[in-house]
Amino acid sequence: MKATSRNIILAFLMAAVAGGAAAAQDDGGVRRRSGTERTRPGQQAQGPELSSRVQNLYDEDAHSSISDADVQWMRVIYRSIDLDKDKNAALYFPEEPIEGQENLFRIIMRLMANNQLPAYEYLDGREVFTDQYRVKVRDMLDRFHILYADAKGSTEKNPRFVIEESDVPSNEVLSYYVIERWQFDTRHNRLRPHIEAICPVLHRAGDFGGEAVRYPMFWIRFNDIRPWLTQQTIFVDDDNNMPTCTYDDFFTLAMYDGEIYKTRNLKNRSLMQIYPNEDERRLAQDSIQARLDSFENKLWVPSREEVIAAREAREAAERGDTATVAASDDNKPARASRSTRRSGKKPAARQTKVKQKKPKQSSASSSSNAARSVRRRK
Repeated sequence: MKATSRNIILAFLMAAVAGGAAAAQDDGGVRRRSGTERTRPGQQAQGPELSSRVQNLYDEDAHSSISDADVQWMRVIYRSIDLDKDKNAALYFPEEPIEGQENLFRIIMRLMANNQLPAYEYLDGREVFTDQYRVKVRDMLDRFHILYADAKGSTEKNPRFVIEESDVPSNEVLSYYVIERWQFDTRHNRLRPHIEAICPVLHRAGDFGGEAVRYPMFWIRFNDIRPWLTQQTIFVDDDNNMPTCTYDDFFTLAMYDGEIYKTRNLKNRSLMQIYPNEDERRLAQDSIQARLDSFENKLWVPSREEVIAAREAREAAERGDTATVAASDDNKPARASRSTRRSGKKPAARQTKVKQKKPKQSSASSSSNAARSVRRRK
């Protein structure tokens, strides 16, 4: 009898241990890796999987609560970010992974090789982010001659690849294309840019040298890559080697310096097609940026003091009094432009022209003038 009860207890204990092990394996798919499962040399670490809650958080922008009725004005701007500029160097360096630091293109390639990041075809002047135009990673690697190997456990539905660190052409990605959406909404009463997508551009010279040819690789929606960009810290100041911001901050705060090469228009033409002359194209770029900088200033009704100052300046201009006009301009509230906000510098104070006073005439000359006037009357 005692042996029977002991056997029953042992059976219950064994069943409990087996059930606990199965629950540990099925509990959200989380398990610890043993020493034999560590990443081998040359194999990309897959990185942490995103939960559905985190994915839903980044699937929509911070302005997702804004409805179409709130948006009163919008303009889509295309910029080219040249990594040779010092302000954009944070996207290029370090060229090789150092102490957990990776440049932007290596992060993109690692996520795409692990089938964690969708990319879309770079079409001629169009951006369509649908499954129909989704990039097949194997075809993209073959197209740009990037060496790879199939990762362990790769399947046709879930293809994964291994790319050696030395085979990632991060030194040839010397620029990025960025799509900005500038919109003004009545909910926040502000004009702010939002990043829609980024595109790495490969600069590759021919077999006989010469000027490098640009090859736009693919489009990546910014919201798809944001969860990983928030985890990678970078430093953007040579005087402070402490990484104080992330790649996400670098884009959302517009810390880069980009040249406008296109705006969304009915004919879907770039500025180079509209303005073949380089000088005219530069003027058009400056005009577009100036309109973006001054758009918010034109939205508000001026205060009583500003109306009085403008009227006095107009009257002084009619009289030709330059000192009054300069003083009225100096009293206007200084509003920093987009380039000033990026650099963090305060707007320079305007110099006020002071009208010199004429020297007073002596009493002798005044008396003589009075005498002459009296004699004229006589």
